[in-house]
Amino acid sequence: MQVEKFYYDNKIVKAFGIATVVFGIVGMLAGLWAAIQIYYPESSLNLAATTFGRLRPLHTNAIIFAFVGNSIFMGIYYSLQRLCKARMFSDKLSWIHFWGWQAIIAAAAITLLMGVTTGKEYAELEWPIDIAITLIWVVFGINMFGTILKRREKHLYVAIWFYIATWVTVAMLHIVNSMEIPVSFLKSYSWYAGVQDALVQWWYGHNAVAFFLTTPVLGLMYYFLPKAANRPVYSYRLSIIHFWALIFIYIWAGPHHLLYTALPDWAQSLGVVFSVMLIAPSWGGMLNGLFTLRGAWDKVREDPVLKFMVVAVTCYGMSTFEGPMLSLKNVNAISHFSDWTIAHVHIGGLGWNGFLAFAILYYMVPRMWGTPLYSKKLATNHFWLGTIGIVLYAVPMYWAGFEQSIMWKSFTPEGQLKFQFLETVTNIKPLYIVRSIGGALYLTGAFFMVVNLVKTIAKGRFVANEEAEAAPLVKEASHKKEYWHRILERKPVTMLVLSLILVAIGGLIEMIPTFLVKSNIPTIASVKPYTPLELQGRDIYVREGCYTCHSQMIRPFRDEVKRYGEYSKAGEFVYDHPFQWGSKRTGPDLAREGGRQTDSWHYNHMYDPRTMSPGSIMPRYVWLLDNALDTSSTPAKIRAMQTLGVPYPDGYDKIANADLMKQADSIAANLKKDKIETPSNAEIVALIAYLQRIGRDIKAEPKQAIAENK
Repeated sequence: MQVEKFYYDNKIVKAFGIATVVFGIVGMLAGLWAAIQIYYPESSLNLAATTFGRLRPLHTNAIIFAFVGNSIFMGIYYSLQRLCKARMFSDKLSWIHFWGWQAIIAAAAITLLMGVTTGKEYAELEWPIDIAITLIWVVFGINMFGTILKRREKHLYVAIWFYIATWVTVAMLHIVNSMEIPVSFLKSYSWYAGVQDALVQWWYGHNAVAFFLTTPVLGLMYYFLPKAANRPVYSYRLSIIHFWALIFIYIWAGPHHLLYTALPDWAQSLGVVFSVMLIAPSWGGMLNGLFTLRGAWDKVREDPVLKFMVVAVTCYGMSTFEGPMLSLKNVNAISHFSDWTIAHVHIGGLGWNGFLAFAILYYMVPRMWGTPLYSKKLATNHFWLGTIGIVLYAVPMYWAGFEQSIMWKSFTPEGQLKFQFLETVTNIKPLYIVRSIGGALYLTGAFFMVVNLVKTIAKGRFVANEEAEAAPLVKEASHKKEYWHRILERKPVTMLVLSLILVAIGGLIEMIPTFLVKSNIPTIASVKPYTPLELQGRDIYVREGCYTCHSQMIRPFRDEVKRYGEYSKAGEFVYDHPFQWGSKRTGPDLAREGGRQTDSWHYNHMYDPRTMSPGSIMPRYVWLLDNALDTSSTPAKIRAMQTLGVPYPDGYDKIANADLMKQADSIAANLKKDKIETPSNAEIVALIAYLQRIGRDIKAEPKQAIAENK
């Protein structure tokens, strides 16, 4: 059979590789800055754009979508061409994908620092950017499937299965979670509210980790690890079990982020069961990767690429064992809202995603530039700096998490809480310092890599179009009996449809009852919609990223009820678009904050937290005292809420600002009594209105509540 000559496109791989390195450094710098702010709040520079509440979403989005995202595309564009023995379907689509993705990243960075956010973790980007993500994802999908359909290889290798499942599932997750109603060009409200919003968000949030940070990276592992080791994958059948079991089970596990919350118990239990089941396919994949290296351990000792890969796969195994353990209710009661979760996330982020990205860069750059790596010693030093950095990052966070939980739950012999919340913060400051040292070491290692890659590139010559040849794919009727999965591997569209069906099942079973069964959407007569001023204040709360440090969800534990008040009920959140339950308590829970402090206390606390709470690590929000509230947006916000089912009276949007100013004047008068002069239209007034409202609709009975939870 005559072979065809063609050329692999390395230019697009190079572009995504450069973006990976640049945004990796930027994302890590943002993370280190945020880590320092936790124990040294003055490092925020008292600027709105650089407070922890805005920097933290920038860091997470930069790492997930800019660093890991670009590394995924880099690896897919490199491996897919070689696995299909075909150039990418369209060079033009490749570059539209590249520049479109970088434009999205730039827009994300600018808007997040401006405080433009939906307030939903890992999905903070506003609706115009969400639409852009959808369009660029479709471009990527067309290019990927076009390449698969014109391939010269009959069967689809395991890496491609993971790429297909990634594309279809991320599309589904993004579209469902991004259902929102625009208020203006850069403002929207989630279509869902309260419990339903929480379920959809963590169905998305957990599976963003699963299908953006895991499945495509597993596909890259299945290609690059055997290539680097020059050995076949340990077990073909294990890879089949790993793939299908993983994508089916993973999608159910989202509710484990909401244990002991107002989410219905049946949904929580489903999340726990499927989370525990995840251990089997996840460890099957880890073992398949590690066993591929059997007999190659001498090479591992010499080759920095394999060193990074071994630690990456090991970290994947650690994370996918710990995740199900954290999903057990008795463990989650200790870990949730604590720094234990931060440690867990960064084992996966720094170890699994980061180290595999580094390994791929070290593997590809010498090959695309036709020269050996500049310095194996420098790469090995990077490896050890990164490994030590991970340990120094994670261990203090585990320690901090245990200490937080123990202190939160400690009582005196007389039955009183033993520690004030602030004590649980100041006591672990040294651990935060060590964490930042670990992060700095990891970042230093990344700079070593940059030097190594630049010097490698300088001594080589880039092969933009890499020559290759292969026989064309000829469709032949097979008369011999084949293993069922080998037949499926010839049918990429069938695999796409089956993947979509499998991942949709779990989401539909969890969501349909939660949305359609009325008992899952309870209402409480005393819970009323926010006043216009409170609604504006809530938007400021979201804008400043307060949800990154404060929860609004009191779980039914004795210590939480004693510390914060009556535990949270589902009916309290029916008008919350989006929900604000939070996932980390760097500061105390605010679910019952309304009425606990005076208006002047909140004013002074936002001006300088340490004057009201000595030792506080909260940044100052001095601009709120000067910024004028944009009341021109009030009518549009009221109309949007009415569309979402919030029962404001007909025509209320026309008189809402009159009510807003009446309430604002009242708060300004209260502040004046305490010798604080502030205009009624200052943003701080709106924020105070919201903080004073939280939880006021529920009149708690502390003694009864405590008795119920003993």
